[in-house]
Amino acid sequence: ITYKMAEEAVMEDTLNINVGILGHVDSGKTSLAKAMSTVASTNAFDKNPQSKERGITLDLGFSSFVVDLPEQLIGKTKESKLQFTLVDCPGHASLIRTIIGGAQIIDMMLLVIDINKGIQTQTAECLVIGEITTKKLIVVLNKVDMIPVADREKKVEKVKTKLAKVFEKTKFKNPEMIAVAANPGGGEDGASKNEPLGAEKLVQKLKDATELPQRDINGPFLFSVDHCFSIKGQGTVMTGTILNGQVAVNDEVELPMQQIKRKVKSMQMFRKPVKKAVMGDRLGICVTQVDAKTVERSILCTPGSLPRMQVMICKVEKIRFFKGRVATKGKFHLTLGHDTVMCTATFFGSDEHDAFTFDHTYKYQDELGIPNESESATGGDDLELQACCQHQFALLEMHSFVNCRGNSLIIGSRLDTDVHSPTCRLAFSGHIVEYTADAQYKETFLPKIKIYKNKVREGVVDSMHDEYTVIGRNLFTKQTAMDKFINLKVRLSTGERGVIEGGFGQSGKFKVRCSDGLLPTTKAQLKTKGKKGKKSNDGGEEAVERTPINIYMEFKRYIFDPSKALKQDP
Repeated sequence: ITYKMAEEAVMEDTLNINVGILGHVDSGKTSLAKAMSTVASTNAFDKNPQSKERGITLDLGFSSFVVDLPEQLIGKTKESKLQFTLVDCPGHASLIRTIIGGAQIIDMMLLVIDINKGIQTQTAECLVIGEITTKKLIVVLNKVDMIPVADREKKVEKVKTKLAKVFEKTKFKNPEMIAVAANPGGGEDGASKNEPLGAEKLVQKLKDATELPQRDINGPFLFSVDHCFSIKGQGTVMTGTILNGQVAVNDEVELPMQQIKRKVKSMQMFRKPVKKAVMGDRLGICVTQVDAKTVERSILCTPGSLPRMQVMICKVEKIRFFKGRVATKGKFHLTLGHDTVMCTATFFGSDEHDAFTFDHTYKYQDELGIPNESESATGGDDLELQACCQHQFALLEMHSFVNCRGNSLIIGSRLDTDVHSPTCRLAFSGHIVEYTADAQYKETFLPKIKIYKNKVREGVVDSMHDEYTVIGRNLFTKQTAMDKFINLKVRLSTGERGVIEGGFGQSGKFKVRCSDGLLPTTKAQLKTKGKKGKKSNDGGEEAVERTPINIYMEFKRYIFDPSKALKQDP
């Protein structure tokens, strides 16, 4: 491969760690990547003409630098060098899809904050993405050169104290915070004549924070393609990150979305030709007879290993910073890797079962919630209706097919929200646990999912038939076929429990038999009907009003049951 990359070669015995650089637009992310890197890819440092014209990052940029293996990894891996691949993500709100895609290939994250502005809207969204995608975070307080030297130390400590309170509420409690000036004094295209401040300290903190990543090199090959271009006389080059398994020259690989299979002609890692690469490596793969225009954001994999999905079930959590309702039947933008598709969601849950199986039953939820926070959110009599289950799931019906792994991370968003609105657009996240590609899924897949709604029908006692039986009304109509309701359990508002024996007459009335008999107070209340009242002031008789006795029929209805049968607990 002869495409243009930087000059320094990467040794073959090098462990690669992918570090995402995220933050609000114009916080200095690209300048930081440039200050730290020694090797650049073809798309690094805003080389895109549109990026230069607008002065902001519009796409993912990749660069790297190599250091000696830190002490904590010596003896734990066969590699002798450590390479940090920096994934420079855009910061503009309109590019959130690209940001999410970039964040899903990282091992660690640098959250860049302009120390003079603090946390801004996209800073918060990037923090949310970091919580979902990675366990390690370092906060970079950039542009300290804009603070007078005499006031700098005091200002930095003040900002750190303020930010510590913010991070205390996240999973990144007490993160490392490093003050830097990636591009002191500014300069066109990030080119400053002054040396960056704090870059060496940041590199050391990265080394100290590095843990040996879990790499599955024996599973099917899966490669996230983020850029693609043609080289005359060579073929089509796809650059990206290996998410699973390994690949070698002459291996057959597949582009499942395009349904194309090709052999790997050659490969490079930051300009160095390689014969083999494994999970976590940043790589350029050259194949022939592929139109680069169809592959800009795609997936490359072992042939036949990546399933196609129309509907999926995911275990999910609501993102607490999302202020709107995450409602069932709502439409969301669903991001899986670099793909974003529309989907319709149905939420359900269980307090007993933390894993999904087709054998368990689950409660329907009108909306996704945050367990143990319902009481403070409602604060009223509707607590039982508002409370969500401890373990929550989502049935996601895609508006178009997608190809992805069976356990893939998913992020649901409302990207139609105004990009200038200072609100979090990320609504929920989770992982896929079941899926189908069957176009007839409504007949074949959905009926297997046992999601129920609790229902209550309410009638009223019309009269007492005998000491064990009452006649009820208002529960059915005269057209109701009573056969399917016989022996269903009911309860009276006076406390008795009984079963429906059958219809009574032709008007929709019915018999309820209470095997333990009616309570004396109930019989007395029912016998008041027809009694004459006391004399009224005008000499007539007043009718004695009887307090109505209600009949409740409680049951479950499974939302995907084709028979629409009513089910009751034993």
